[in-house]
Amino acid sequence: MRFRDETLAASYLANISYYRLKGYWWDMQTDYKKHTLKPDTWFEDIIDRYNFDRNLRLILFDAIERIEIALRTKLIYHFSVIYGGLWYLDANLFENRTIRLNDGTIKSIHQNILDELHKEFRRSQEIFIQDHRNRFPNRDADAWKILEAASLGTLSKLYKTLKHQLPEKATIANEMGLNLHSELSSWLEAITYVRNIVAHHSRLWSRNMVKRPVEILNNPVGKWFVNPLMPVQAKKPFLIISCMVYLCNEITPNNQIKNKIHELFNSNPSIPIYKLGFLNNWHKEPLWQ
Repeated sequence: MRFRDETLAASYLANISYYRLKGYWWDMQTDYKKHTLKPDTWFEDIIDRYNFDRNLRLILFDAIERIEIALRTKLIYHFSVIYGGLWYLDANLFENRTIRLNDGTIKSIHQNILDELHKEFRRSQEIFIQDHRNRFPNRDADAWKILEAASLGTLSKLYKTLKHQLPEKATIANEMGLNLHSELSSWLEAITYVRNIVAHHSRLWSRNMVKRPVEILNNPVGKWFVNPLMPVQAKKPFLIISCMVYLCNEITPNNQIKNKIHELFNSNPSIPIYKLGFLNNWHKEPLWQ
């Protein structure tokens, strides 16, 4: 690897670990066993990739926040109005299935959700939650309190495990621009996966996604894809990022998420964005125009 400014490079390496940066030059190797780099591989280009990835993650965190808050709000409103503030305690609203935990314990999916909700509620330092715990130590909190402490992952599981025939479940999907609750569940799982990557400041760059959301939608309300995606577009961050843009368009029509992504790409013309799955005339699809 070559360096234009070794003093500056030393400063970077004093604050960003070798193995954190390694993922950004992995594809620049000519030999993956001997770890030989291509000619004219510059350290500063690696830093450009690193900073690009960081800025993209900051934009996506904005999108994730909007999606999480909208989902939480809709779960609280639609179900509390019909079933009361403690609706989440009612096992009849949830699928009657069990899961096996890592330690071998078998629980109903409803009980597992309750355990997660209560754990996050006890951990929360929000003033109104502390007040509830102090004033009503033995009373379950209403949904508008306990769900405010729930993570996106827990909210996603909660939505998925609600009975499929509940009209409120369909209403939430519809309000978020999708016609099937199964589509929204698939998207929420994938977005939660990316949320955890972003929250831990991990690399999105050139990463294959473990969770892949549903790509083909049933008569989508908003602008989506008119052409099928290439396999590489589906396995890279491109598809999940597209899901985020779609949901944000439905939740907050005047959001700037898509524009910020375009601006980031335009201001970094040397960055090979196809490594993230942005290829095959992606910008000509209705969602991205």
